[in-house]
Amino acid sequence: MTYKNYQTELLPTLPDDPGVYRFLDEEDTILYVGKAKNLRNRLGSYFTSGKNTTHKTRILVRTAKRVEFTIVETEADALLLENTLIKRFQPRFNVMLKDDKSYSYICIKKERFPRVFNTRRVFRDGSQYFGPYTSKKRMHNMLELIRELFPLRNCTHNLSAANIEKGKFKVCLEYHIKNCKGACEGLETEEEYNKKIEQIRNILKGNFAQVRNHFTEEMNRLAENLEFEKAQQLKQKLTAFTDYQGKSTVVNPMIKDVDVFTIAGDEKQAYINYLKIVNGAIINTYTQELIKNLNEDEASLLAFSIPEIRDKFNSIAPEVIVPMALEIPNPNFTITIPKIGDKLRLIELSEKNVRYHLLQKRRDEASKTRRQTSAERILSTLKYDLNMDVIPLHIECFDNSNMQGSYPVSSCVVFKNAKPSKKDYRHYNVKTVVGPDDYASMEEVVYRRYKRLLNEERDLPQLIIIDGGKGQLSSAVKSLKALGILEKVTVVGIAKRLEEIFFPGDSVPLYINKKSESLKLMQQARNEAHRFAITFHRNKRSKDFTKTELTDVPGIGDKTAQKLLKHYGSVRKLRKATFNDIEEFAGKSIATKIFTYFGKMGDEEE
Repeated sequence: MTYKNYQTELLPTLPDDPGVYRFLDEEDTILYVGKAKNLRNRLGSYFTSGKNTTHKTRILVRTAKRVEFTIVETEADALLLENTLIKRFQPRFNVMLKDDKSYSYICIKKERFPRVFNTRRVFRDGSQYFGPYTSKKRMHNMLELIRELFPLRNCTHNLSAANIEKGKFKVCLEYHIKNCKGACEGLETEEEYNKKIEQIRNILKGNFAQVRNHFTEEMNRLAENLEFEKAQQLKQKLTAFTDYQGKSTVVNPMIKDVDVFTIAGDEKQAYINYLKIVNGAIINTYTQELIKNLNEDEASLLAFSIPEIRDKFNSIAPEVIVPMALEIPNPNFTITIPKIGDKLRLIELSEKNVRYHLLQKRRDEASKTRRQTSAERILSTLKYDLNMDVIPLHIECFDNSNMQGSYPVSSCVVFKNAKPSKKDYRHYNVKTVVGPDDYASMEEVVYRRYKRLLNEERDLPQLIIIDGGKGQLSSAVKSLKALGILEKVTVVGIAKRLEEIFFPGDSVPLYINKKSESLKLMQQARNEAHRFAITFHRNKRSKDFTKTELTDVPGIGDKTAQKLLKHYGSVRKLRKATFNDIEEFAGKSIATKIFTYFGKMGDEEE
């Protein structure tokens, strides 16, 4: 289809109404389906030669032989019809959900005394499936928690009432090690078993409060009946469950059941991050990749993806939290665009995840398309991971060391081109801090380091790493602000326990893949700073510990003092030695100095 054909053949037939249009090739295959508030204006935009027209749009217009359209009553009808046609015909120029993985589910089997297990295959046999789980670790953690809290059978026997009554089965090892209560021999009733299954459903749905109440009520009942041993066992299970819930809670538990969606992308691809929140806990997370074939805006991509992802995860959450206004046909949920509060925190958390996913993809593409040296590759990855404007060729890392406030020292190690530059290492005696105060020590040392670099007009590093969490980072930021260089460098803190990366003014840490080369470089710098600080600290302590009274003798140095102590064993024995004895061992000059200091010259002469 050409501009001339559009002007002479298509334009006169186009209305100004809302509708859905379809580009078709010479074999009447649908290439693209789109919606429009105004069909005439929207289709006209494809035939203008503006600089914003993408390469794929030009190919679409060049490939298409004709255009069909359907007029509808409202924009909502256009959205609904567009979605239906895309699902039916899968046009190659439309947005495609890129997903070739087979994810795992947790299944509660529809049977008498249901089993609970993980599977990749979903059968429409009445069983309940929870998932899909994009993280195997999270799924296995969930199954381990369930097995710890609720003893269940894992055999495949047909536990019908008739079979149990006839005594067809015998308890196995699982019963004897207390992983099962022997339903196969009728040692556990179906009613008691199904109570456990109901609580398992609550856990898998994220209804943690109901499970906690169940354990609390049962524990109190046992205690009232003086069954203290069983009550104690339930208390231990309640503690394990509470610990698990505590690890998952990220926001106000009053946020009962919501889905959170955010988007990030570039010219070729877009990524949708999905968080499932129940009772303030993240119970599932997923990032969907989309291939962009035309210049779709982020709002339309997000509106397209939300129903697809909710359907994929069988979500019936009544509320969806998004960062922008969306047009979704006939939604069966409420759309919320938060401005403040805990729901805004969820948007920020989701956006951080989707941006990091995008950066990871860019890093992967960069490593595929351009051959780099090892250092270039690692530093480019670090630049993307930390969202820096420049490659960090010059990195400096700080650490503190002290023993209950004594001998406080700090270290600064320098990496250039991803390699240690040991000639640039510096260690510092902390001068202005009294007692064990890591924060104040960090503030002092960072100020001294960069005050000197500025005075000597030397280059500043592109990246400063602080060994510690938010407290140490805030102290370093104070000094950088005081020197007026905070905007000229990137500064981060790295916390040891979970390898969390903190940025100034951001309470939500960044987690870099544990196998990432960039994280390993940061860990190497942190470990080297720690080693250098500890070594200096030990040397300083050792120097004080080996100091003796002999070093106070004028003209006696450390080496001579150690030589004398090694020969005589102690200062007391040295004081008892004769002048001639010391002269014979160390010389007349040393003997004279020692006898003069200890006031023995007169005694010896007598």
